[in-house]
Formats: sequence, structure tokens, C-alpha cells
Amino acid sequence: MEAELPGQHDSAAPPGDGDQRPHRKGARVADVRRYGQPPGLKDRRNEEHWAGRLYMRDVSPYFGWLALRLGFSPNQLTYMMMASGVIAGAVVSLPAPELWTAIGGAVLIQVYLLLDCVDGEVARYLRQTSVAGVFLDRIGHYLSEISLLVGLGFMAQGGWKNGGWVELGLVAALGAALIKAETDNVVVARAKSGLAADPTGGDRALRPRSTGIALARQAASMLRFHRIIGAVELSLLILAAAVLDTVLGTETPAAVRVLTVAVAAVAVLQTLLHLVSILASRRLK
Repeated sequence: MEAELPGQHDSAAPPGDGDQRPHRKGARVADVRRYGQPPGLKDRRNEEHWAGRLYMRDVSPYFGWLALRLGFSPNQLTYMMMASGVIAGAVVSLPAPELWTAIGGAVLIQVYLLLDCVDGEVARYLRQTSVAGVFLDRIGHYLSEISLLVGLGFMAQGGWKNGGWVELGLVAALGAALIKAETDNVVVARAKSGLAADPTGGDRALRPRSTGIALARQAASMLRFHRIIGAVELSLLILAAAVLDTVLGTETPAAVRVLTVAVAAVAVLQTLLHLVSILASRRLK
């Protein structure tokens, strides 16, 4: 779920003719939108989350303006993003009424998404995009998804105690981490081999060379079942499951447990399919 990767190819233009951006204390919301959201930002294929395109990029410049006024650095905002995601998982795991913990987790994930947009916008406005920012951003995504999936396992278990539901949550968390690691290690492998980070050929390089695998990848992409282990989607599904359990009045969190099984199955399947897709594509060539 990468809504924002500070420091990548969409950094703000260097100073030059026509670049008269105000000092951070004098910035307006329109300035943050102009310099923090360059053209094409919402169109990034694999890095811009649908929620960012749908509503969060419209809201984030107001908070970017506030962050600039208060003197926050991009990395400080990224640390806050990481904390929001991890705390969301902790809240979901609390041995308390699941509806309230689910609401708390969903709200915190929205804060996480907001900060994930704001840190990059502030970095671009201040021309402080960095490799460290990209690294911290990626770590934040790892931690947030892992925390939320583990929290779901504890919610399904019914509290802070060991059991099979907690183990399923851990399996899902491991799968989510491995999927991200597979993606990131493509860049690592190419760098260690002296190749550019992005393979030539654009989207064609991402497609498996085998027709059968390519069709399977296309079908999986159309169904988008992998999205249920992303932090934003998962937080909303947890909330929906908690609402259903509350309405049904079941003694055990039946809907939450069904969701836990589903995310564990998807995580395991997607880990394997993603690995095969990478090996069958031109990304390692």
C-alpha cells in the first residue's frame, strides 16, 4: 500500500525561474498543493493508493500547511506515520469490545495514510527528499501491516492469549512482510548486479514471459484479492467484521475469525504467486 514514497522520482523541481515558493512559515495551502503535489503524482501506477487518489490527496495539503507552520521535518512526520500504524494494530488487539477497538484501529490507519501523504509533500516543498526518507517510509509500511495483522489475530482469539487465531494472524503478517521483501529485493538484486533500479521496458518488463502465468497474474490483478492484507483495506474490513459480529450478537467473533482465515490464506497464496511472477518476468534481467 504505498501512498507515498518520499524521495523518489517525483521530487520537487530544483530552484529556478518561476520557482518563487514562500518560506515554510509563509506557505499557503495552494503553495503546498502546487509544490508538494507535482503533476502525475496521483497517476503513479504502483505507488499511489486508491484512497490517496480518491480523497486523501485533497485533504493532505491542509495538514501539510500546518506541518510546515509548526516546523515539522519530513522524517519526523514519517516517524509519526509509523507510530500511527503500529498503534493501530495494538488498539485492534486490545481485550475490549471489538467494535470500539476496530473503530480506533480504522481511525488510526486513516491518520497513517494522511501522514504518509503529508511527509512526502513537505519533503518536496522543502526540497528535502532523501534516501533515508524512502527507507523510513518503507519500514513504516512493513511495521504497520504486520502490526495490524497480528492485532487481528488477537482480536479473533478474543484477547491477549495464545491460540490458533493468533498464529494465523502471525502467518498473515509474515506473508505480508515477505511480499514486500520480494518486491524490495528486486531492486537490491539489480543494484548488486550493477543494473538500474527500474528495468527497461516499463510495464512490459513486469509481465511474466509465460502466457499462462501472465494470464493468472492479470486475473489476480483484476480480482485485487491481495488488497485485503493492505493496511487501509484491512482496517475497513476489520471494522465491517466487528460491526457484523455486534449486529449478530455472537458469543465468539465469528466474522472476525472468517476474516482472519481469509487474510492468512491470501497472504500465503500471494507470497508464492508474487515470487513466481517476479522470477517469470524480465525484472531480474
